[in-house]
Amino acid sequence: MSDRKIPAAALWALGLTQIIGYGTLYYSFSILVPSIALEFAWPEQWVFGALSASLLVGGLFAPTAGRWADRFGAGRVMTFGSAAAAAALVACAVAPGRAAFVLALMAMELASAFVLYSAAFVAIVQIGGARAQRSITHLTLIAGFASTLFWPLTAALHEYLTWREVYLVFAGINVAICLPIHAWLARLSHRTDESASATPAAIGPAGGAIAPRDRSRVFLLMLGGFAVEGFVLSSILVHMVPLTTALGLGSAGLVVTTLFGPSQVASRLINMLFGGRLAQTWLVVIGATLLPLGLVVLLATTPSVAGAIAFVILFGLGSGLASIVGGTLPLELFGRERYGARLGWVTAARQFSSALAPFALAMAMAGMGVQPSLWLTAAVGMLGILAFSAIILIRRQPLGAAIPLVNANSR
Repeated sequence: MSDRKIPAAALWALGLTQIIGYGTLYYSFSILVPSIALEFAWPEQWVFGALSASLLVGGLFAPTAGRWADRFGAGRVMTFGSAAAAAALVACAVAPGRAAFVLALMAMELASAFVLYSAAFVAIVQIGGARAQRSITHLTLIAGFASTLFWPLTAALHEYLTWREVYLVFAGINVAICLPIHAWLARLSHRTDESASATPAAIGPAGGAIAPRDRSRVFLLMLGGFAVEGFVLSSILVHMVPLTTALGLGSAGLVVTTLFGPSQVASRLINMLFGGRLAQTWLVVIGATLLPLGLVVLLATTPSVAGAIAFVILFGLGSGLASIVGGTLPLELFGRERYGARLGWVTAARQFSSALAPFALAMAMAGMGVQPSLWLTAAVGMLGILAFSAIILIRRQPLGAAIPLVNANSR
């Protein structure tokens, strides 16, 4: 692998497209749901249910999007994705009824597989050479401001525009800003590939740090760990405000939850400054540990406000690390070869569990109560720690210690 790195202008431009992508395709939804539900005479929970179904559909397509990024180049795939995202937003805006709106929402989540983190990480790896891991950390730091910017922006626009008009504005932003940037990245990636092919000796091995015999089981452990992480994160984040209220924090719970976003950004900044000293396998274990640890602190101290603050900070730190290692761990373990396809499977695993998690926790709370449900969620989170720790143990095995697996190179 060469020592080239992604140009700073390209990294900042890519970060801008991630802010716009997450802001228009994901974070804006919760602000617009009440108006959408009112117009379609639909309970709000059913509108959120439509989003969960759409996330599942998007997750099904994520591995395909990753393979296309490997084959055709992430820049080209993201250019197509920007056009598709704009078209899906327009389809949502003009949807005449519930069925058409749900289909358009599914199209939005399909398009997101081509323009959000998974595709962006592949673009960085294809352009950024040996310094891709650090660039991925920088990108997540930039994109971490998506909710901070687009929640108030969506609310401000919605004061003057209908939800349909807001989606039309967002479609225009994707076409006017994201599409040209992604087209430029496609050309930049093409030039980088030509430069790299001219000096093949500089590229070095791209096979990663896992022995061929161990690749299948490490891959499955990685997917399982990320699925657990996605489940814990999604289940708690969707219910965070009502949870803190149910645990006796009252109005203070809403104030405490505002610390989550800054904690996410802080974890990415800390990792950018000091994380280079740790292997990604250790970072992923740390991130996976912070999530159930936060829940244990909350349950052990409730209804203490100080305990709730500690919970939100720990949870935010864990979430921030999760967004980074989701891109860097597959790169460290398996290298650049078929990186997009593997990242697509990581996205699918996370998205499936994330789509089901809020409903599962709601059912658990209705049947068991709040505190037993949170203890159960913390226990599930510990399974993620075990999965990632097992990867570390496998990597430490001496050559010849493990029995070769059939089809070990299938992943």
